[in-house]
Amino acid sequence: MSDEPVEVTGLPSKAPDHIARMFDAIAPRYDLLNHVLSAGVDRRWRDRALCSLLLQGDEILLDVCTGTGDVALQAHGASRVIGVDFSAAMLSVGRRKLLVAEESQRITLLRGDATRLPVRDGTVDAATVAFGIRNVEQPERACAELARAVRSGGRLAILEFGVPRVPGIRTLYLWYFKYLLPSIGRIVSGHNAAYSYLPASVGTFPLPQAFVVMLENAGFADVRADPLTFGITYLYTAQKP
Repeated sequence: MSDEPVEVTGLPSKAPDHIARMFDAIAPRYDLLNHVLSAGVDRRWRDRALCSLLLQGDEILLDVCTGTGDVALQAHGASRVIGVDFSAAMLSVGRRKLLVAEESQRITLLRGDATRLPVRDGTVDAATVAFGIRNVEQPERACAELARAVRSGGRLAILEFGVPRVPGIRTLYLWYFKYLLPSIGRIVSGHNAAYSYLPASVGTFPLPQAFVVMLENAGFADVRADPLTFGITYLYTAQKP
């Protein structure tokens, strides 16, 4: 089956203030829902992304769209982590997690925009984005910013949702993603729009081949798109020349 886009209607605005308000609203239940709705596989996906960076223990890692800091907290191979997100409530949850884990010295969480990253050119050794690039209004600008921030020879790992290609799994997944997931999300989070936005945003995100080209145009080389868990998620890896 080809990687055809999923038909979606009624996609909410991706304006930064709109997305930030939505994530502010679901921040208290965000981690719980991530783990429940992915059956715990989300942690394995993040581990896979971090392993692809080949961290040696002395690198600075930039985690864009860090949310509540899950990638930052799992990045034990980095000597320092800078997490950036535009949702104040998500960052507040993340900072509490850092205190509990006693990681506040190694990890810094900053409020910022993925299209205007608060770091100097070429000052980070690696960068990650986990399930956040599709929420950026202009993803090509975010990719260019990542290329600006990462030093020559540095690595990039991006996780983003996809759609399985195997026919039976694809049908079951689309039913879960479009109907069951939003219902569970609404019940647990108490937010009507956020978990309807999720399948809609995935359906409008560039197909894997197109996103690979976007990363290449931004200045990355050796770009790969590897499907994980039947293609539910894609791991995009690249290197700054």
